[in-house]
Amino acid sequence: MLRPTVTAVFAESDYILLLEFDNGERKRFDVKPYIKGSWFGQLNDSAYFKSVRANGFNVEWTNGQDICPDDLYYNAV
Repeated sequence: MLRPTVTAVFAESDYILLLEFDNGERKRFDVKPYIKGSWFGQLNDSAYFKSVRANGFNVEWTNGQDICPDDLYYNAV
């Protein structure tokens, strides 16, 4: 069985993403552990963080940051 893919994402407070998957599940994913360094550090800007979009597979931001779909599904609660 293939891992479910992200169909919708909503940025919540405290750098949490509410994810909706193609199997109907909804989970929350904490992005805070990823926000470090110059690349993912850009997510520390709350306005930029809120610009997250689902691309039918995972989530991404306009400058190219994305999070592995396995991480999104298996590490979200």
